[in-house]
Amino acid sequence: MRLGHSVLGALLLATMGVAAQAQILIGQTAGFTGSVAAGVKETTDGAKLYLDAVNARGGVNGQRIELISLDDKFDPKLASENARKLIEEQNVLAMFLTRGTPHTEAILPFLDKHGVPLIGPSTGAMVLHAPVKKHVFNVRATYQREAEKAIAHLATIGITRIAVIHADDSFGADGLTGAQKGLAGAKLTPAAVEKFNRSKPDFSQLAPKIAKTDAQAVMMIASGAAVVDCIKALKAAGSNAQFVTLSNNASGGFIKSLGDNARGVIVTQVLPQSVGYMLVKEASDLARAKNVNDVSPAMLEGFSAAKVLVEALRRAGPKPSRERIQSALEGIKKFDIGGLEVSFSTEDHTGLDFADLSIISNDGKFRR
Repeated sequence: MRLGHSVLGALLLATMGVAAQAQILIGQTAGFTGSVAAGVKETTDGAKLYLDAVNARGGVNGQRIELISLDDKFDPKLASENARKLIEEQNVLAMFLTRGTPHTEAILPFLDKHGVPLIGPSTGAMVLHAPVKKHVFNVRATYQREAEKAIAHLATIGITRIAVIHADDSFGADGLTGAQKGLAGAKLTPAAVEKFNRSKPDFSQLAPKIAKTDAQAVMMIASGAAVVDCIKALKAAGSNAQFVTLSNNASGGFIKSLGDNARGVIVTQVLPQSVGYMLVKEASDLARAKNVNDVSPAMLEGFSAAKVLVEALRRAGPKPSRERIQSALEGIKKFDIGGLEVSFSTEDHTGLDFADLSIISNDGKFRR
């Protein structure tokens, strides 16, 4: 029997519709261009290492995962608009791996309005941990824990004159709170506390002021290019301080941008770096299969978040919805991602609390 054009067309459209539905759409907004581009690329590449491996095995419950990534240029307003497009127009089932504290805060209204879970925001802002944000599921420790641990370490090795420089945004204020906790715990008074304009960083006046304090260490709570410029300005002003920054800068791109100033900079970490952890070994093995020789901490953060995303999708069943993914996430208890366990509940969306320190070595690697 011959089919008429209209019937055949309808069958083709129906078939195409089934194929389209076989894709699990996940949304991401992050600064793929701008001051944090290097870290964003590495974090996303790490996530894709795992997602590509899962898709190569047939996906989750027979459905491939498609990550739709939009560039917000590290602008909170654009992050908000991107989230609106992804949630309301693209109908993504979940958001994933956003970057930046004010940027993630900017998309919260859309998460709450449409009941969309966000998995693995690449920020350790306390505002996303406590009080619990219903639709935000963190897969990393807080900036406050990192900053407090770094200050405590400096104090234990006899460094007592510590200055803190931070961006004048919610991220900077959050990290400063952790640094102040560390200083208080070590019974120290900061040598200086200075902030700078995140949108237009200018260290020409600030750097000489910090150098005059003769600080033994300077903690910089800022992103990518700003930290690079700050270290350069401090050295030009005569500072010989130990420089410390947080895990938002734990990327190979950050080391490269530091150039000759990289050696000896301390960077806090929210995931282990040793291949003794199955998480690190698994990521390293998948990377080598793609001719990538080094898995940076930023890549590992994305890889870990992807493992949690896939587990939630698996638990959500063959017909995942925003509601089912939300419920699946809150049911995750002691999920082993490779030597570290992730747990969530309705009262706790932190996931992991691991924090450690690394130092950039002569060969441009993060070493414990």
